[in-house]
Amino acid sequence: MVGANLKADAMNLMEKRSGIEAEMNVIIQRLCQSGGPGLSGNLLDSEGFPRADIDIPAVRADRQRLSELRNDYEDTTEKINQKIQVLHSAKLAPISDSIKDPGLNTQEGDNLGTSSSFGNPIAGGSNSMDMEVVVGSSRPFAMVDEITEGSPAATDGLQLGDQIVKFGNVEIGENLLQRLAAEAQINQGHAMPVVVIRQGALINLTVKPRSWSGHGLLGSHFRIL
Repeated sequence: MVGANLKADAMNLMEKRSGIEAEMNVIIQRLCQSGGPGLSGNLLDSEGFPRADIDIPAVRADRQRLSELRNDYEDTTEKINQKIQVLHSAKLAPISDSIKDPGLNTQEGDNLGTSSSFGNPIAGGSNSMDMEVVVGSSRPFAMVDEITEGSPAATDGLQLGDQIVKFGNVEIGENLLQRLAAEAQINQGHAMPVVVIRQGALINLTVKPRSWSGHGLLGSHFRIL
């Protein structure tokens, strides 16, 4: 009974987090549309006056809402982590394979994180979830086929040829390019869990998408399998 309650609680929390992600995605798309100010762009023109081509109060409201959603996401993710840790430590049945975050839909592209974004609260030096509990299948959906030396991806442990099983909240499914790009954007500046298969072994990594001297937030390229 306790295990069933914990799993039900985790499922409800994941559904709540998916709703938060969906609202975040709508705001991201609105702010980052062509001609938009982006998530942190200047609201003043080159002469220091308020930009006349955008609705500044609406932009500020959207950015404030994103900040609130980020806090909600942090709280919800921490609660999910706690539930999963309890399930694992008690050696209870793992959460159903059907419990998967749908990810975010963004503009298509596999050059992860080419625009600025806000931070995802999944932070810390090591992954607080046991990914083998969360990941119902070890089937990879993408492979690292390009990585730049000294890039965030290389520094954080990704290697050429790594097969991606889980990238933040993204698992195998539809719209992978869009979801991967969005996941990198919403995790900018914060560590997130990544699970890869390397030489036949399942490896847990912690990767932090971030600005650096090169292109994008990771400096790597993923090829969908």
